[in-house]
Amino acid sequence: MRIAEIFHSVQGEGLLAGVPSVFVRTSGCNLRCDWCDTPYASWNPEGTDISVSEIVNKISEWNCNHIVLTGGEPMIAPNLPELATVLKKQGKHITIETAGTLPPNNIPCDLASISPKLSNSTPSYERDAAWAKKHEATRLRPEVIAEWIRNYDFQLKFVISTENDLVEIKDLLSRLPPVSFDRILLMPEGVDTKTLAARSPWLVEICKREGFRFCPRLHIELFGHLRGT
Repeated sequence: MRIAEIFHSVQGEGLLAGVPSVFVRTSGCNLRCDWCDTPYASWNPEGTDISVSEIVNKISEWNCNHIVLTGGEPMIAPNLPELATVLKKQGKHITIETAGTLPPNNIPCDLASISPKLSNSTPSYERDAAWAKKHEATRLRPEVIAEWIRNYDFQLKFVISTENDLVEIKDLLSRLPPVSFDRILLMPEGVDTKTLAARSPWLVEICKREGFRFCPRLHIELFGHLRGT
């Protein structure tokens, strides 16, 4: 399984923000988000092929119960179910960060962190015409998201660029089983503190008005936009 990085930090986003966690970042993605903050795992996938046992041994270097399987898109990694099964047998808490375009197929998972991709994620044709077309055609699969939320504890995490994104979120929610608003997290798009600070105030007001949760990006506030954090 190609791995871009394995590191120990604190969860920066979502319901478990601040929780010490080991992150296993697989390399490779079936989408190409225009604002992707880990291009080394998507647009230009890097990494080393590592066996499941080697990954587990690396994780054991830290006394940490929470494991985050992320990417890229970890669900395209062929050995991810095997890795999740081993970690579950060890009693680990497993979070899977996914765009929700691929079905879970009963993979062990304690928290499905689903980040459905809105139209703000589609790259321009000038940047990459082939990926722009493929991304737009495959970025959103409500029936797959529904399968995740029916079978796992979950959070729906949306990247927000403008208030207009709210229209798409409400449309998606209308096509899903009922979701409690405390499981819907809105996160400002941006990879630096200046951009996040500019977008956060009006996004907080949207969350107050609509009843959604505001999702800060703690790791950027603490460390900046750096690998291994």
